[in-house]
Amino acid sequence: MHSKKRPHNLILGRTFNYQIMDMIELGVERCTPMKEFKTQACAVGMKPLMIFNGEAFSQSEDLIRLKSILLDFFHGETADKVSLKGLEYVITVTAGPAGANGETGLVFFRAYTTSLKKSGVRQPRVELEEMGPALDLRIRRVRYPENEVWKQATKVPKELKEVKVKNVSRDGLGDKYGRIHLGKQEINKIQTRKVKALKKSLDERQSKRQKTGSDEE
Repeated sequence: MHSKKRPHNLILGRTFNYQIMDMIELGVERCTPMKEFKTQACAVGMKPLMIFNGEAFSQSEDLIRLKSILLDFFHGETADKVSLKGLEYVITVTAGPAGANGETGLVFFRAYTTSLKKSGVRQPRVELEEMGPALDLRIRRVRYPENEVWKQATKVPKELKEVKVKNVSRDGLGDKYGRIHLGKQEINKIQTRKVKALKKSLDERQSKRQKTGSDEE
């Protein structure tokens, strides 16, 4: 969308229930198309790895909305696992420094193809080569969704909710941990293997008998 008032406009939005839910208007400050890069482009329909650089993506409401829309835009098919060989390109979105008056700075959108090189270990060395497009964007206007519409759009069906298992948890890396509750342990009654080295010597047994006899007297 291009107009004299707002030149080089790029508008991204989402719909819910056949109505526009939210939108963000971006001004393209600089654009380098894919045809100007000599790198071979990735295959159509591949799922990218998205990287967002900058604390502003967790602090600025406008950038949080932009991140959410971009993740939906490039989501593609849902996949539980992704093979390293199937990861053909990476998209990085970097938040530039804020302006003097606190306004949101430029957003740098870059796309790279990946190539796997020998590294001498099991995991290959991954190299990136820019394939385009390269965009320098500035946020102009943002239309946020209504609270009720957002709740309905992000509501998870009961069938898809993960069932909580008692005493089972996961850490940040996805490893599962279980907690087991045991009753009082009577260690003295546990049957252990009899080892000659642990048996009392003849002198120890005799001294114990003598001590017991003297106590009785």
